[in-house]
Amino acid sequence: MAARMVVVSRSAEASNALATALRNGGVDVIVLQGPVHALLLDDDSALAERCGAFGDVVIHRKAPAWPLASNLLRPARSVKIGLGEHGVDVGGTSWVVIAGPCAVESPAQTARITDAVVAGGAHALRGGAFKPRTSPYSFQGLGLAGLELLAAARKKTGRPAVTEVVSANDVDAVVDHADCLQVGARNMQNFALLKAVGETRVPVLLKRGFGNTVDELLGSAEHIMAAGNDQVILCERGIRTFEVSTRFTLDVAAIAWLKQRSNLPVIVDPSHAAGDPKMVGPLALAGLAAGADGIIVEVHDAPHEAKSGGHQALAVDGFIALLAQMKAMAPAFGRTLERP
Repeated sequence: MAARMVVVSRSAEASNALATALRNGGVDVIVLQGPVHALLLDDDSALAERCGAFGDVVIHRKAPAWPLASNLLRPARSVKIGLGEHGVDVGGTSWVVIAGPCAVESPAQTARITDAVVAGGAHALRGGAFKPRTSPYSFQGLGLAGLELLAAARKKTGRPAVTEVVSANDVDAVVDHADCLQVGARNMQNFALLKAVGETRVPVLLKRGFGNTVDELLGSAEHIMAAGNDQVILCERGIRTFEVSTRFTLDVAAIAWLKQRSNLPVIVDPSHAAGDPKMVGPLALAGLAAGADGIIVEVHDAPHEAKSGGHQALAVDGFIALLAQMKAMAPAFGRTLERP
């Protein structure tokens, strides 16, 4: 029985020789260059013996279905959003704050809110131009016009921008206007979209579906990485349970589980989990304590007038108060809110 997948991480010469031999045997091989000398494969004793002839090979049997996202081959690492001095590393010692409106609504609204969150200490901007909504009659976003407003805010503030892409047909347009492609919860298993963002090599923020396991989340990350893009950030945003006191249930344990098993950074979205601005702060701090690498949070200067997400958005003063709390607590968990 041939292995489903083998991943090799050794010197280039040794990797190529081993990969060639395995491919000749009908094995699907992905080669990674890195400090770890390892081989992942299905439980195949005959193949393991063949690999032993190549010298120092550590064999992991029954590899997870997401070997590229696993920390078996590569240790935890950071993903950089944005270029040069304006870029921010998600997954380092900094607790990264991504903030802005749920939806980009108008030039004035976008400018006011992005200016306010940057003044308050945000490292990166968020804002939706394409809004997948439960009701077809709800505000669906401004589309390309919204992307242009977000790009203008990015240029003005010097902060990288994160925005959602909902269709493979829109990927190129979003890449032209933003620094990180968000794949929302509803699209976590839209495999055509995952492949499309994987082919861009642009950082991807992948949100967990509200009905999906963490194993399925990592499987979706693997689709992106197998397409060639290893710049993936995972996001825990709450799952649907029998509890109705909050919009969703933030799975704090999932954050710790992912940090122990994956090499990818993890952030938390307390806005969608809470559905209530009064709960955003406590959930954000819980994410910090659980080991997350940052938050993505919705902020609006007039939440009651927002066309999308106003019921869960922090007011500007609430956002500033939350950053003060996180700044005080972050050092206890080995973090800082200084710009990475």
